[in-house]
Amino acid sequence: MNTQASSLAFDSQATQSLRARAARDPAAATKEAAKQFESLFMNEVMKRMRAATLESGLMENRLSQMGTEMLDQQFATSLTGLPGGLSAAIERQLAKGMSPGMPTTAAGPQLEDGGLTKAAAPLPELAKKNVPAHVAQFIQRHGDAARAVQQESGLPADFMLAQAAHETGWGRAKMKTRDGQDANNLFGIKAGPGWTGKVAEVTTTEFVNGEPRKVVAKFRAYDSPEDSFRDYAKLLTGNRRYAQAVDVARQGDSAQAFAKHLQKAGYATDPEYASKLAKVINTTVRVQRALA
Repeated sequence: MNTQASSLAFDSQATQSLRARAARDPAAATKEAAKQFESLFMNEVMKRMRAATLESGLMENRLSQMGTEMLDQQFATSLTGLPGGLSAAIERQLAKGMSPGMPTTAAGPQLEDGGLTKAAAPLPELAKKNVPAHVAQFIQRHGDAARAVQQESGLPADFMLAQAAHETGWGRAKMKTRDGQDANNLFGIKAGPGWTGKVAEVTTTEFVNGEPRKVVAKFRAYDSPEDSFRDYAKLLTGNRRYAQAVDVARQGDSAQAFAKHLQKAGYATDPEYASKLAKVINTTVRVQRALA
């Protein structure tokens, strides 16, 4: 099993074991499930701490990232199940959910997001489909905004969600304004001379003649993620240099074609941007099918 799937703290064998234990001893199974959820939460906390600053792109590689993930998982495990910890509170909530008369849904637990209740696929089921928790959460959180902007602009929600995921590392790399507020910039759109709104200054990596360089740049800041989706659609549909990418997207052509035209138009300086974005689009489509 890969590191992303293992980070969920659930695999198919563990799920079957937990189900068998629930049949024999519901109380013990509830306690174990609470520990699993706490482990997931602590692992996500470690990931967000790691993502507090944007990656430089100079020293990171696949092996170093794997080592970091394994170390984070060890920390998360060591912090799980402590007396008076989060698992105790989760256990109480799970016990309440098992009480007679407790309303349930066929889709599983509910996630509160911006006042809206959204059905979420059960965590073990997502794990069996190799869907990392942070990926599912990102798509669930921003899916409605992407679909709303699709109705306005004609740009596919899948493409927009995927590009937002690629630019932010599935929401883990967040820009901050000077006062520490979330910039809600999901697409890495810079604040040019014509931008009169809020800005966030971020140290990022730009490719100059194919070589990565660290630079400090100003990026646009928004009041909400929805505003970021809307401004992204406005940028693409209102600029002639992105006309081919927009046409490809609206016609429902392949992710590879859309990403290729977007890079050709100069959206990003990374020479591998098109191939990376196409892969994330395909992942986004797969995850949404798993969540359906």
